[in-house]
Amino acid sequence: MSSVDVLREITPLSPEDCFLVMSRPKRSFSYPLHVHPEFELNYLENAGGAIRIVGDSVEEMDDLDLLLVAGGAKHAYSNHKCLSTDILEITIQFHASLFDSLINKRHFKTIKDMFEKASCGLVFSREMILRIQPELKKLSSDEPDSFHNLLRLIEILKILSLDEEARKLNATNTVENFSNIDNDRLDTIMLFLHENYQRPVLLSELASLINMSEASLTRFLKKWTGKTFIDNLNDIRIAEAVCRLIDTSDTIAEICYKSGFNNLSNFNRAFKRRKGNTPTEYREKYARTRFRV
Repeated sequence: MSSVDVLREITPLSPEDCFLVMSRPKRSFSYPLHVHPEFELNYLENAGGAIRIVGDSVEEMDDLDLLLVAGGAKHAYSNHKCLSTDILEITIQFHASLFDSLINKRHFKTIKDMFEKASCGLVFSREMILRIQPELKKLSSDEPDSFHNLLRLIEILKILSLDEEARKLNATNTVENFSNIDNDRLDTIMLFLHENYQRPVLLSELASLINMSEASLTRFLKKWTGKTFIDNLNDIRIAEAVCRLIDTSDTIAEICYKSGFNNLSNFNRAFKRRKGNTPTEYREKYARTRFRV
């Protein structure tokens, strides 16, 4: 699909972890097309109208979406027509080797088949999503308990593997007027912003990178992301700040500058506008929504 480099994401899942759960509210999508070696189960709520990209598959999502991708599968989300600013995302990542000693056993046959289909991306039926939704939310909100939550994950995977209406994605673009050229450009833009967000970035240099005028680039971003250039850039900076708030003990000022903002007041305003809380409030409220098992 894409001729541009794909971002190799380094996930926070360590070799000692069985799996990682992340539950976070979102106002928009800003992460570019990326790959990682881990399996990922991604649940989205209130994201209707957004685009899901997996390999060569490009689809507009409903208000509920549940995707399983195997390690090495290119994937990303884009805002497109999504107007919601109250998106819930629950992400579960686990090593491909987690069930190596069990995957060929009789009781794991349907899970093994599901994992094989996930190499191209596997989307579950709405009926299954509604059935498994409470378990996903419970797993993401409970206090971490290594043994109990590992059993809960296995049960979730087993239930999902019995979804006869689960759909394996293919190289079909179902989004009107969204071409491979547009996809390449969007990937290039988002990858460039992710690689350069810590420094001042000009609209002119980004326009030059993809051979578009500044006006054309502005229209392009508004059409496919629903946001301006600076809003896209600041969303990436805020996403970086969120990770640092949760995962590090850096001060708010340190996080401000490491995330690409050069003014603490601007950082606080931009953060509260997007997250509804100041950085300090957000750290206190959401630091416990991410845990390892």
